[in-house]
Amino acid sequence: MPNLVKTGALAAALAVFAASAGATDLRLSHQWSTSDIRHKVAQMVADEVAAADVDLSIRIFPSGSLFKAREQYTPLTRGQLDMTVLPLSYAGGQHQEYNLTLMPGLVKNHDHAARLIHSPFMAELEKILNDDDVMTLVPGYLAGGFVGKDKCITKPEDVSGLQIRAAGKAFEEMLSGAGASIASMASSEIYNAMQTGVLQATNTSSSSFVSYRIYEQAACYTPAGDVALWFMYQPLLINKTTFEDLDDAQKEALLQASEKAEAWYLEQAKLEDAASAQVFEEKGVEIAKMSEEDFEAWRKLAAETSYKVFVTEVPDGQKLLDLALQVE
Repeated sequence: MPNLVKTGALAAALAVFAASAGATDLRLSHQWSTSDIRHKVAQMVADEVAAADVDLSIRIFPSGSLFKAREQYTPLTRGQLDMTVLPLSYAGGQHQEYNLTLMPGLVKNHDHAARLIHSPFMAELEKILNDDDVMTLVPGYLAGGFVGKDKCITKPEDVSGLQIRAAGKAFEEMLSGAGASIASMASSEIYNAMQTGVLQATNTSSSSFVSYRIYEQAACYTPAGDVALWFMYQPLLINKTTFEDLDDAQKEALLQASEKAEAWYLEQAKLEDAASAQVFEEKGVEIAKMSEEDFEAWRKLAAETSYKVFVTEVPDGQKLLDLALQVE
């Protein structure tokens, strides 16, 4: 009898081990706080997958706690990281084509961004991602604006002589063309740079302006409104091999969760702009508005600087730019 008990206990233990061995744990890294919309997108996917009960869990590492902001793409391509929410232009050094996802004046509003996401333009970028063993789960654009430490910024001449941060190469080229000096850094580094006087101005997403408390260092905020110059593609990505190694039930749960998160991401992105302006106003920061004329002046400058450089430097750059511009 004792041997039967031992045998039964061993069988039970082996069954538990086998079940736990079949479970898959994915690591997701991003640079933002847990109050940020991009963390909430990741958390929604993680929660939905957990609720599906398919032996798949997603562990989120926020605030750059696993990889630094600009150091996530390469580990993702190598399978050292499973998932990330990443501004794709951060990987513009690896693929210059990605710089088109932060091109000034290319996206007009959130509905236009949603159409762009499901266009032949984005399909071409997805091919590049796939070649790097990466695929998109939750696409999404966020809008943003300008902050000035000492003054308002609405038109190109307002940045002349200022030390300013822009999130990507195309914006840096345009702002440099307007007479600004450029300081490159992740959005998570803006606060300290403004606090120490390294920056006099910056542009980033509405979400980052709030989650990084930039209002504490700002005199004036120009949020995205009827016209928005700043739109940045910031998808939830997964290593393609990691996804393909999941079983069918896990894949389906992840895809369904991602589809739900995409709809929520778009809805919340539309609300972020006005919400950020309200936060800044409540903190005593002056709110400025970019006019249609201001927007056209920026876009004209972008065409002479950012667009021109892009099509010169990037193979098939003109084709990609045309594909993006064709989306109404």
